[in-house]
Amino acid sequence: MRSPRGLAAIAGLALTFAVPAIPAAAAPAPPAATPPEALAARAADQAALDGADRLAKGAGETFVRTGVTPGGGGLYYASYQRTYHGLPVVGGDAVVVADGTGRVRGTEAAPTAPISVGTQATVNADQAVKTAKSQVSTVDKIEAPKLVVLAGAAPKLAYEVVVGGRTHGKPTHLHVFVDSGTGKVLDTRDDVREAGTGNSYYAGTVSIDTSGSGSSYSMTDPVHRGLACGREGGSIFTKSSNTWGNGSGTDLETACVDALYSVQTEWKMLGDWLGRNGIDGAGGGFRASVGLNDVNAYWDGSSTHFGHSQDNRRQATPMDVVGHEFGHAVFQTTPGGAGSGNENGGLNESTGDIFGALTEFYADNPVDRPDFTVGEGVNLVGNGPIRYMYNPSQVGDPNCYSSSIPSTEVHAAAGPQNHWFYLLSQGSNASPASPTCNGSTVTGIGIQKAGKIFYNGLLKKTSAWNHKAARKATLEAAIALFPGSCTEFTATKAAWDAVSVTAVSGEPTCSGQPPAGNDYSLTLSPTSASVQPGQTATTTVTTRVTSGNAQTVQLVASGLPEGAKATISPASIQSGGTATLTITTSATTPQGTSQVTVSGDGTDADHTAQFSLTVGTGGPPPTGCDGLAEWDSAKAYVPNDVVGHNGHKWTSLWYSTGAEPGAPGSWAVWSDSGAC
Repeated sequence: MRSPRGLAAIAGLALTFAVPAIPAAAAPAPPAATPPEALAARAADQAALDGADRLAKGAGETFVRTGVTPGGGGLYYASYQRTYHGLPVVGGDAVVVADGTGRVRGTEAAPTAPISVGTQATVNADQAVKTAKSQVSTVDKIEAPKLVVLAGAAPKLAYEVVVGGRTHGKPTHLHVFVDSGTGKVLDTRDDVREAGTGNSYYAGTVSIDTSGSGSSYSMTDPVHRGLACGREGGSIFTKSSNTWGNGSGTDLETACVDALYSVQTEWKMLGDWLGRNGIDGAGGGFRASVGLNDVNAYWDGSSTHFGHSQDNRRQATPMDVVGHEFGHAVFQTTPGGAGSGNENGGLNESTGDIFGALTEFYADNPVDRPDFTVGEGVNLVGNGPIRYMYNPSQVGDPNCYSSSIPSTEVHAAAGPQNHWFYLLSQGSNASPASPTCNGSTVTGIGIQKAGKIFYNGLLKKTSAWNHKAARKATLEAAIALFPGSCTEFTATKAAWDAVSVTAVSGEPTCSGQPPAGNDYSLTLSPTSASVQPGQTATTTVTTRVTSGNAQTVQLVASGLPEGAKATISPASIQSGGTATLTITTSATTPQGTSQVTVSGDGTDADHTAQFSLTVGTGGPPPTGCDGLAEWDSAKAYVPNDVVGHNGHKWTSLWYSTGAEPGAPGSWAVWSDSGAC
């Protein structure tokens, strides 16, 4: 707690968070020859292949991995699509949880009865489209129908037809499942979720994502996993209508409107601007509680809690405060966790302030205009903002880094990095002006670029995070994110200099040229084969050094049909070498075509290649683009990489891992080059 010093003494109680203490000298984990994510993915693939635990599957069924998302505590979450003789099984998906040592920690699967259906439709596709169109009042577009298996108590072969338009004046993106034998509608699923109307205190009338229909609604987000809002120590708010709050500063339902609107906006900002999947980076979020009997708000390691202003007229739920508290969740679920110590804690507090500002600027709400002050809306103790990012000294916090920061109370210790972010984003001569510690002039690069640099630096965080480490990591991020340009690097460096965080040993320099790295290509010859059940197929895996020096490449194959096994000899090569992939099918391997992914896990770079394996007379054609590598959720992509996904050619615009082409927000990462 701060020593008493007027406003700062009271404001120091605001926006706190509780985290467990971490030993100062934790033993570092031994280096692994293979990256943890690759080990986790391999273990998960093997569990899916074996049908372990809840991944039981019947004849003709396989699991195809669709993504790997890193989570907290060294765990990785591999998602799988169930297929039946090559057809997608809607409602048959699964998740395998594995750790970085390659040990499976848990499995989950959507329940379905055993599947035993024919794969030939008797109703033609045109009739299915006609039936699907009848479900929508005004049709704007129709996607091509595709055969799927609709899982459940009685699985059925069905056409899935997606119809876009409006029904009863409301937008719809309706998935219609038409029985391929009878032509009747089996089920419909709408991508457009009904949004509740909320009367916010801070942002006016807003739309929020809530659950329910008819006369039963809940402040549980149906789209963003884990987000919900309710009373402190009580249950989630429920209601018979989907209109929430009365706009009053003392109404707790209104406070939840502000909380949900803010965190849902933050979630979108993280995806669209930073490429992060949810608050926790694994597609998840956390509950918010309002009505805390305190002049405060905090994150407790698993949820957020919001109190009220000192005069008890306003709840502490403006967007920058909500963004701040969920910013602690981002800090905790990035590498290194929450850490310990005042300097680390100050960087954690600053991270919350930065995410609050990013969320405000992303929302650009005309009622609550974006700015670089913290908590001005709630006016917590009657003296305006809690912190000023452009000039922390306005409330007595340090503008500049010094040797006293490691012993400074954490909210005050947020000052130097807050000041750095404002200078990097807006510059020293912006409005309001921001004084520098060295008398220099800093030119800003804009909040989106500043946010990307900050966040990518944060991904190199350890539990011993400090300002020097943050400087080095953000300089490295600036070079990686903006190759061929020194503008962003120079601004990042100038902003750190301007807050007295001086040069670090081993920090990078910028030459204005893309960084030269060690890289290689990976190709297969042939790229396809047709065999009968019980036969084998082989292909040669060839690697060539494309830049820099040779590196060790570990080879692995995934996406095999049921009953097939892959052997790569040798499984580890130096780039420039070759290996042989042998796929051995069994007598029970189902007929159909599978896309086998050969992954090269290099010391410095990763690459994949696709092998099309047809067993028997074949089946549905493979997805993707001929001659292009299929998008791999576990691979790290760089600008100008080209992949195939869902029948389209995609060109990478950014550095990404796990950002699916075509998914919401993917425009910042992938450019659609059209069907192929």
